Amino acid sequence: MDVKTILQNREKQELSRFATLSENTRGREHFLKPDDMRTEFQRDRDRIIHCKSFRRLMHKTQVFLSPEQDHYRTRLTHTLEVSQIARTIARSLRLNEDLCEAIALGHDLGHTPFGHAGERLLQRCYDENFTHCAQSLRVVDKLEKLNLTYEVRNGILCHAGETLADTPEGVIVKFADRIAYINHDIDDALRAKILTQSDLPWQLIAVLGATQSERINTMVRSVVIGSENSATIAMEPHIYKATMRLREFLFASVYTNPKAKGEEVRAESMLESLYRYFCENPAELPEEFAETRETEGVARAVCDYISGMTDRYAINLYKDLFVPRVWGQR
Repeated sequence: MDVKTILQNREKQELSRFATLSENTRGREHFLKPDDMRTEFQRDRDRIIHCKSFRRLMHKTQVFLSPEQDHYRTRLTHTLEVSQIARTIARSLRLNEDLCEAIALGHDLGHTPFGHAGERLLQRCYDENFTHCAQSLRVVDKLEKLNLTYEVRNGILCHAGETLADTPEGVIVKFADRIAYINHDIDDALRAKILTQSDLPWQLIAVLGATQSERINTMVRSVVIGSENSATIAMEPHIYKATMRLREFLFASVYTNPKAKGEEVRAESMLESLYRYFCENPAELPEEFAETRETEGVARAVCDYISGMTDRYAINLYKDLFVPRVWGQR
């Protein structure tokens, strides 16, 4: 018996009746020769980890733009925290950890440089319907050509917004994403002195916990309790209400705080200059975008190029294109 068969049998024996079994996947768009060591969801996880877009996450903004200090979260560390939280919930509910992990690792592959500032810029200049969720799916489908299973692709697309994924594991990642960013963004805001501990709403802290660890534990435990013996993934109502109110507090106090987000106007202006430059000079796009330029248009190719940039790559490219150099420098 090969290892893959052993793993599939273990899933059938140990996982909940609500779990998504790897052998029941709806499959891939293109045939892929079976692997005798890994399940299909494990293969998807590995394909994501080894792609270029995953590596670039380490230099993409989470909340604080291009932070110089090492302890602020980046899009990569956020992704790893989401994966860890999702796997903890899945293990407790006896759902498919491998599927959760693959979705979590791929959910932000299409995120723009400078966080949501880049997303807003592309909505304004390219398409008002542009979202990092759809771009993440485009990354795995068209740009990286990872040929992932339907369940992973669906979870990536539905990790934010109102639409729920088709699998309970996909919905778990949606909760894990929210749990992760609410808590680590508070931690980063405290570190940056945007917030103090006394700024946190005491009514919500009393329910959720005074520390990051306590709050994550409360939220994770609540998802597990709220989802036990059910096909529906949900938080307990009173914890969900407190969590969403804490999220609203973050939007008011951090995500729109001029001290934290003061550079976003300049970041958007810089990205807009890059966007317009390459729309006017499409021949200067990297060769890897030539096919997209010919088949889907220049604007689509420029959007893909911009959204794939890291913060520092965008800054350096802007300097190369628009900032005069001292005579004699190359």
